[in-house]
Amino acid sequence: MKNHGAALLLLATAAALSLTAAGPSLADPKPMPENARVYIIWPADGQVIPGGKFWVRMGLSNAGIAPAGIDKKFTGHHHLLIDADLPPLDQPIPNDKHHLHFGAGQTEAQIELPPGRHTLQLLLGDDKHIPHDPPLYSKKITIIVPPSPAPRPQTETQ
Repeated sequence: MKNHGAALLLLATAAALSLTAAGPSLADPKPMPENARVYIIWPADGQVIPGGKFWVRMGLSNAGIAPAGIDKKFTGHHHLLIDADLPPLDQPIPNDKHHLHFGAGQTEAQIELPPGRHTLQLLLGDDKHIPHDPPLYSKKITIIVPPSPAPRPQTETQ
């Protein structure tokens, strides 16, 4: 009888490991209307932003905005991808310096970027930060933050 218990334990462990190896099972993505669209209102593609501190304005048409955690049909919240490609569209959107979450339902945010060329792209996520079906993402734009001018040397005047 002890051998049967050990065998059952071994089978249960193997089954659990095989499920873990396959990765977590996610629910089907939430639907969005085919004509829904997400877009960056400002800045414009190619915009030069001296100083690097600016407001991003985010747009959405034919769908609605709802905070994270609120499950309401045809709604989601914005995620701003900075210098990043689209993440896997069947998994929660990462939350790091390249994937900013606006889970309170914000449609504008002030950000600051260092000098250089940067890409920005919006991706709408559902109440659990998972992209919809079809996924709603904006065109990727490029902005330029020029280097700050070098300080001018002080001269003495007499």
